[in-house]
Amino acid sequence: MDLWESGERQISWAARSMPVLTAIGERFGLERPLDGLKIAACLHVTAETAVLMGTLKAGGAEIALAASNPLSTQDDVAEALRMYGIDVHARAGVDRATYYRHIHQALDLEPDLVLDDGCDLVNILHTERTDLLEGIGGGCEETTTGIIRLRQMAAEGALRFPMVAVNDTRTKRMFDNRYGTGQSTLDGIMRATNTMLAGRTLVVAGFGFCGRGVAERAKGFGARVIVTEIDAVKALDATLQGYEVRPMAQAAMVGDLFVTVTGNRDVIRAEHLSVMKDGAILANAGHFDVEIDVRALDELAAEVHRGVRPNTDEYVMPDGRRLLLLAEGRLVNLTAAEGHPAAVMDMSFSAQALAVAWLAGERSRLDPGVYDVPEEIDHEVARLKLAAAGIGIDVLTPDQEDYLHSWRVGS
Repeated sequence: MDLWESGERQISWAARSMPVLTAIGERFGLERPLDGLKIAACLHVTAETAVLMGTLKAGGAEIALAASNPLSTQDDVAEALRMYGIDVHARAGVDRATYYRHIHQALDLEPDLVLDDGCDLVNILHTERTDLLEGIGGGCEETTTGIIRLRQMAAEGALRFPMVAVNDTRTKRMFDNRYGTGQSTLDGIMRATNTMLAGRTLVVAGFGFCGRGVAERAKGFGARVIVTEIDAVKALDATLQGYEVRPMAQAAMVGDLFVTVTGNRDVIRAEHLSVMKDGAILANAGHFDVEIDVRALDELAAEVHRGVRPNTDEYVMPDGRRLLLLAEGRLVNLTAAEGHPAAVMDMSFSAQALAVAWLAGERSRLDPGVYDVPEEIDHEVARLKLAAAGIGIDVLTPDQEDYLHSWRVGS
């Protein structure tokens, strides 16, 4: 009961900052767009996710939820969700085998629709649970990493049902990825290490929306920021914004803190670890625990001291240098902290909820592939968020509308 009550308090607190999703939940309760549908979800089991699950349940869905990261589950929230009548298969700190068993248990619901965060659930459907594919009308993917995998599946003709790229909405990329990841990543680093960022050199690997957010927040704390990139356009963007851009081989020698946020593997490798300073801090904000080569770190270390602080392991190199790995190389913002603030997840999960309702109505007309969220959903979420904040914007006059839609008016 204590666990359930704690989860209930967490969910209620998050809902205070999620007025758009709350309003959509009230609408869903009246319209019931998901009546009779079964949804299997693989998401981070947090208070914000709980508000989304409540919204979908209000719309009439039966839901089974598994965790998309074995270290991010909030056990009290999971217990509260079970009390709400949602089938939850998640527990904090489980091993890899249990993590995948939980996804299989969620899929035992035999879903009509799926929600994924990183594409693990969709991958299992296409490799181990192919018997369920015929019954699935489509799904939504929340992350950059997941979209990369889905587009590759689609390009190879392997994807068997339509998937909506919720991650690619402007409200998700511009706000969740940038402001949410930026704030929550530094929150996780500071909670795990109690380190001061001002005057330190922080290396950000990747300058997409997430990396940009980390760089901006770190700069605001007074850190010297170095960016590493493989994309010339993004590297130029970082340069013109005033960041120093270097290859990782050079940055590794001068960085005090390192944050990987690329969606790719082995971004920090043995040759980088071998030249890092004593006391360097390694954190990952990409979805999977492959961006920092933890196996290489284990092989290089003469000693490993687990848990020198919560979510902090110390690797002692043969020459005496100490490297600090946060959150086992997994998502530092959801393992060492609480993930993105509820206010920004309000937009991402509102787009998710509306995309699920859209997909429920359109799935029979969609071929397998990756689809963008309809633009009107993105605009609706932004309008609702502004309205909830009491912010008004201008409206085009009839003359302005005519001007924008006519080619006959010259200078």
